Amino acid sequence: MSPSKNKFDHHKGRFVEKVSTSNRVGLEEDFPEFEAFPDAPTARAPAPAAASLSVLKVNMGQQINEPQHRTGFYDTPNLVVRRGQEFLVKVTFNRPLAQSDDFQLEFLIGKGPTPTRGSLVVVTFNSRVGGPWSGRIVGSQGVTVALGITPTPNAIVGRYRTYVAVVMGTGMLRTKRNAATDLYVLFNAWCKDDDVFLPNEAERNEYVLNDHGVMYQGSYDDVNFKDWVYGQFERGVLDACIYILDAANTPIGDRGDIIKMVRMGAAMINSQDDNGVCVGNWSDNFSMGRSPTSWTGSVEILLQYAQTGVPVSFAQCWVFAGVFNTFLRALGIPARTITNFNSAHDSNGNLKTDLIFLPDGSPDTVNTRDSIWNYHCWNEVFIRRYDLPPGLGGWQAVDATPQETSDGYYRCGPASIISIKEGLIYHSYDARFVFSEVNSDIIFSKRDRYGTLTPYRVERDYIGRAIYTKSLGSDSPVNITQTYKYPIGSAEDHRTMARADEYGLERDQSELPETTLSVFINASQVNLGKDVIVQVDFLNQSNVPTTIQANLTGSVIFYTGIRASYLKNHNFTITVPANQRKSEMMKITAAEYVHLLGTQRCLHFVVSGQAEDEAVAAIKVLMLQIPTLTVTLSGVPKVQQEMFAKVTFTNPFNFALQACSLSMEGAGVMREKTRFYRVIEPQTSISWKESFNPQRAGKRCLVAVMDCSNLCELRGVARVHVTP
Repeated sequence: MSPSKNKFDHHKGRFVEKVSTSNRVGLEEDFPEFEAFPDAPTARAPAPAAASLSVLKVNMGQQINEPQHRTGFYDTPNLVVRRGQEFLVKVTFNRPLAQSDDFQLEFLIGKGPTPTRGSLVVVTFNSRVGGPWSGRIVGSQGVTVALGITPTPNAIVGRYRTYVAVVMGTGMLRTKRNAATDLYVLFNAWCKDDDVFLPNEAERNEYVLNDHGVMYQGSYDDVNFKDWVYGQFERGVLDACIYILDAANTPIGDRGDIIKMVRMGAAMINSQDDNGVCVGNWSDNFSMGRSPTSWTGSVEILLQYAQTGVPVSFAQCWVFAGVFNTFLRALGIPARTITNFNSAHDSNGNLKTDLIFLPDGSPDTVNTRDSIWNYHCWNEVFIRRYDLPPGLGGWQAVDATPQETSDGYYRCGPASIISIKEGLIYHSYDARFVFSEVNSDIIFSKRDRYGTLTPYRVERDYIGRAIYTKSLGSDSPVNITQTYKYPIGSAEDHRTMARADEYGLERDQSELPETTLSVFINASQVNLGKDVIVQVDFLNQSNVPTTIQANLTGSVIFYTGIRASYLKNHNFTITVPANQRKSEMMKITAAEYVHLLGTQRCLHFVVSGQAEDEAVAAIKVLMLQIPTLTVTLSGVPKVQQEMFAKVTFTNPFNFALQACSLSMEGAGVMREKTRFYRVIEPQTSISWKESFNPQRAGKRCLVAVMDCSNLCELRGVARVHVTP
């Protein structure tokens, strides 16, 4: 017998029936057209009656319902509503309703729906008891009756099938399966009884309805803007998000639970252990997919995953955050992307980021295991935390970038931001991990020839230097660091840190002497291809001159803080007069660094200095500036009126750009289009003009991105107000 014939049902003998984990919608019938009552005499069809009631038409009323539910932007032929809020359905019968008529609406989701699991909901319109959703007759006009249906605020989220059943003496006569009457039910940030209720209207418009966003990258003192097309309303995206839940085998009955939905989403956006959406790749080899910097938004990623079932290559933290944000907003969950500048990623899960140096002061890259990311992007969701003590709801950190496992899957959160700020790190989920990302101490240690580490400096305010998100109605960032932590050194900060220490999150307890010597690295912004000047300033606050043996090391790094290429090592001795400042300069020519960049454009400098009785150190990250693409729009900005987008670029460098892909996309404006250029020679210009027809009115953005094998992420954006 072949192995396939020996397969067994995993649920048999344990469950009455298999738990439904699929919301895929087919055209198969859920019921026989006529269903006899179990206590009635056997009948295959209703008894004929000239005056019997029957259904001629079911109108789901998109034009009436969608403005009320703020779902008109979803590009789908089916009705989309938000739970906890009434929607209208118009049913046309063969005759006017009589007082004795009895009928019901039935809403089904998943396979084998059942009332006990909330996946089969019966709505009645008379004194007869129905299911948990309420129904009322709003009015009638001739043979057409307007019915008001209100899903419960905790209803299962997903795509429902709709039937109308008429009581016919010995049984019920139902309408036939009709995909046109299917409806989507979403979370409702406007409903006070929904766990995602968000009180502020401006925030609801931004965090649920805005389909375009900005993420922030670079370094805390040189912030770069990245426009991102969330595109949660684009055709196929909502179905793709439901497919993700199906691929995760999320039980249908769990899909009304906000915490379970958020945690499953965080796990499934990465493919680390569950065949999820995006494949992470932090190297500089993207030959088996697309570079993370080449994506314009989430739409193509989600549609490709839903169409193929194969994880999409490749992603890094902002891609995971962008796609996760689309998933959350598409389902109606208030969500925003967050950037933490100087984000700690330590390998022992404590509050110490260890940077180790050799006896000569140069970084010990072999033994340093921890890293400091220039920035790290994650998400926040606004939800009630019924599983935590009162006062810990609101914004919660969630992260789909695969870093650590949480309950067996690579995911993080939801972690209460209030818990993090107050040091209550024992609360679910993963508050300890997020706390360390924004609060870790940097420990500078010297390693002697025997491997012994001697700490000589502790930096307590470098990690979590600035935490940004997009401001309401604007592309500019808003600093929300104060929501994650108190000012460093304040009484509240000491209380939080002491509390975290009590809960076992080990901090550095080194007692280091007060120092009179300090060091700073300064470097002005510089365009890629120009010489870099680094200035190291030593400040001596003692009353005697101080001689320092110093080392300045420069590297090309990935944004994760990992060295990509060694750049330069400069050992020097400097004597700083009493109560004065003295500087040392280092020049790095373009010829020294350009060939080492690859696709990176981040230079990293570390200086360490040793005087007779004290040591100092400092870090500087320098982002090399690159040109932008010029995007211009022409034509009448009106829905379905032809317009043109033109992208132009001139290569300003003295080297050719190789294997370039240029993409442009805009939510409600244009699906992603791409053009390829084998080579763009120095001082050569390119121009690409593309026509499009806007599908939606309002403020619209079109994003262009060019990615090359030797230079990444040249970007441009154009904005337009489209009239109806």
